[in-house]
Amino acid sequence: MKRFSTSWGAFDLARFPEDPRDRLFAWDAADEYLLRHLAHGDDGPVDLSGDVVVVGDRWGALVTALAPHRPTQITDSFLTQQATRANLARNSVPADSVRLLSTRDTPPERIDVLLVRVPKSLALLEDQLRRLAPAVHAGTTVVGTGKVTEIHTSTLKLFEDVLGPTRTSLALKKARLIFCTPDPELVRRPGPSPWPIEHTLGPDAGPAAGLTTVNHAGVFCADRLDIGTRFFLNHLPRRRGGGRVVDLGCGNGVLGTAAALADPDAVVLFTDESHQAVASARATFRANAGAARAAEFVVGDALSAVAPGSVDLVLNNPPFHSHQATTDTTAWRMFTGARRSLRPGGELWVVGNRHLGYHVKLRRIFGNCDVVASDPKFVVLRAVKR
Repeated sequence: MKRFSTSWGAFDLARFPEDPRDRLFAWDAADEYLLRHLAHGDDGPVDLSGDVVVVGDRWGALVTALAPHRPTQITDSFLTQQATRANLARNSVPADSVRLLSTRDTPPERIDVLLVRVPKSLALLEDQLRRLAPAVHAGTTVVGTGKVTEIHTSTLKLFEDVLGPTRTSLALKKARLIFCTPDPELVRRPGPSPWPIEHTLGPDAGPAAGLTTVNHAGVFCADRLDIGTRFFLNHLPRRRGGGRVVDLGCGNGVLGTAAALADPDAVVLFTDESHQAVASARATFRANAGAARAAEFVVGDALSAVAPGSVDLVLNNPPFHSHQATTDTTAWRMFTGARRSLRPGGELWVVGNRHLGYHVKLRRIFGNCDVVASDPKFVVLRAVKR
C-alpha cells in the first residue's frame, strides 16, 4: 500500500481495481502541488469553509485528503468513483464526507472553491467549465492543476474564455497550477456547450456507412471515426439469429449499433467506465435503431456486472492508456472478463494495434486465437470459449 502525506494527514491510497503488483500511484506531483498550495499558498491557506467542488480527481486522492471540508467530486470515470469509495473506507473516512457526482449529473448550485484536475480531453474540460460556470461567483477561488505536459496555451485560453483572467504558477516537479479569477459577466453567460456533436459515417465505414454517431465531450475520437474502429467495422462477424452481444468499452457505441442493425434479433449491451461514453452510446443507438429497440446500457468496470456464461459475442477495441500511463492492465481485465461472461462457444472479437501483441494474451486466457483480418497497422482477432 502506498502512503500519501498531506497537510491534512497521511493516507493509504490505491487505484481501482486494486492490484498489489501495480507500481503506479493513486496520486502524482500535480495533486501534491495543489494540496500544498491550498494549505500553504503565497497568500496563506485557502478558505475551504464554503462549497468545495473537485473536478477530474483521478483516483480520489484529492477528495480523500479534503474530506474534512465535505467536498463534491465530479468525474466522468466509474473507476475513479470506486477508487474514491475504497480509499475513503481504507482510511476510515465516513463515506458521506464526499458527495460523488458524475459528469452527467446536475452540477452544484453554488461553488466557493473550484479545484480542477486538467483532463486529457480539452473538450471535456470545456463542457464541464461551461456546465459549472453558473455556480461560480466573483468570490470563488478557482485553481487548476496538471502535469506540465497536460497544460497548454489552449487550456489557459479555455479557462479565460469561460471563467475569467487566468495565469499559471512556476513548474514544480513537472507540475503546474492554474489560477483563474472569475469574471461575473462571463460566468453569468458562459454560453452553451457545443457538445454533443453528431456526424454521419462515410463509405469507408463499410456496413456501417450512413450511421449517425452522437458524441458527448471526452469520448475517444468524438469528432471523427478512429482508424481502428473503421477497420473493425469492415470486418465485424456476420451473424444472425439473436443472442446477447456486448460492446465492451463502447465509446460512442458504433460497434454495438452496427451489430444490432445487422442482426435484428440480437440484444446488445453497451458498457464503458466513462459516463460520457455510455450516454453517447445510448444516443447513437437510439438515433439509428429507434426508441422501441431493446438494448442495455451500463456504466461499470469492464464486465464485472455481467453474469457468467450469459453472453454470445463480445466486441472490444480496448484502450492501452490509463491517463498518461501506457498499460495493458485494462485489456487484460477486459479479456478475462469476456471469457468469464461468454457461454461455451461464445466469441470475443478484438481489434488492436499489431504491436500490442493481444494474440499472446488471448491464447493464454482462451487457449486459442485466430487472425480474422490484418493490415500493416491493425489486426482483428477472434477467441472462442471452449
